[in-house]
Amino acid sequence: MVSITPLDQSALEDLRGDFAARPANRMAMNAVTTSGIQKVALNYERARRLQRRFSVSLDNGTVTNQNRSGRCWLFSSLNVARFVAKKSLNLKEFEFSQNYAMYFDKLERVNYFLGDMADLVRSGEPLDSRLFQHLLTDVMGDGGQWTMAMNVYRKYGAVPQDLFPETASSKSTGEMNVQLRSLLRTAVSRMSADPSSIDSIVADALRAGHRILTIHLGEPPRSFDWEWTDKDGVFHRDGELTPVEFWKRYVDAGLEDYVCLVDDPRPEHPKGRKIGIEHLGNVVGGSPTEYLNVPNDVMKDCARRILTDLKLPVWFGADCHPMMDRESGAWATDLFSYGDVYDVRFDMDKENRVRFADSAMNHAMAFVGVDVDDDGTTTRRWRVENSWGDKIADKGYFTMSDDWFSEFVYELAVPRSMLSREYQDALDKPAIMLPAWDPMGALAR
Repeated sequence: MVSITPLDQSALEDLRGDFAARPANRMAMNAVTTSGIQKVALNYERARRLQRRFSVSLDNGTVTNQNRSGRCWLFSSLNVARFVAKKSLNLKEFEFSQNYAMYFDKLERVNYFLGDMADLVRSGEPLDSRLFQHLLTDVMGDGGQWTMAMNVYRKYGAVPQDLFPETASSKSTGEMNVQLRSLLRTAVSRMSADPSSIDSIVADALRAGHRILTIHLGEPPRSFDWEWTDKDGVFHRDGELTPVEFWKRYVDAGLEDYVCLVDDPRPEHPKGRKIGIEHLGNVVGGSPTEYLNVPNDVMKDCARRILTDLKLPVWFGADCHPMMDRESGAWATDLFSYGDVYDVRFDMDKENRVRFADSAMNHAMAFVGVDVDDDGTTTRRWRVENSWGDKIADKGYFTMSDDWFSEFVYELAVPRSMLSREYQDALDKPAIMLPAWDPMGALAR
């Protein structure tokens, strides 16, 4: 058995001596304790050269704000949809109700989780298994994926924000989620104690989940009278519509038929193959959460073509935290020199960052611009519509260097028809299924 060396007084003295032997350490300490690591490590020259100019740029209006919630995947997918709706309605500004989308996602997720856990209890899955404990730990967060968003819009449609506005709990979901988690874990404990009563336990918990959600988020409209005045001052009345009718009428862009590409850098998951995540989903009977694993350059090419040819924003998922200047709204792989400040080498590549839990998709946004070289295909930087409000960055819009895309963008939603015949054929083959805890199952929040 390997013993762990205690950190004794002698070892502490050695550490202190090493620190003191390099005068730059004390200078770094003085600077970071006073100004913070972001300001001290910022590569000023790189930040200055990351320009906010793009050869292709789409105007999607005022950025949205997810506030203290993990709904970025809903905000970003609805930001793509609102670009289409604004054209259909001839509006300069428009916003869908993210509260409406979250309400039905969470209601469906309550049902999905209860059914999934009921099956595990009936099958005799050990309570202390990695799978059982992972599902209990990760229950009822706000995060999600493009496919999960489309499951909601396909079944429930969408409504304008003013018809189902934000609430205190939609803006800050923490307290509501605590109650939902407790409800669901209690239900699972009762299933385990009395498997013969699983059906009634599930039914009772579903009713309770519906009550909790309605109390926190309000009762969503089943239909509404739709009237609007367009940007030319013309008044329109479209009568009474259901949310599904509204979605189909004004967001007719085939978004529900998009497929998701992913850049999984681990060689044991080959490029050109479809991968899926076990136990990951929201709507029972909806589309499964699956991706086609492709090289990163294929994702870049698709994003560029959607922006330049289709003139549509592009939904994507990334690890947003590394090398991010949140206030100025910038991402570049050399934007900060943390290693120089600490005298440490941070040299893992994308594969090892994924393999050793240093990186995974955690945030979804939309590309709304790209700067392309004169050759028409080489991308240089990207314009990103975020959902963190308009008080930061370029009124909420961020700039991403192309090399950052390579290292930290993981997922992209694209029209299936845009892919080569080889890739389209691969989408029709069974997916390589990865366990529920695999990093490719990380949810955008």
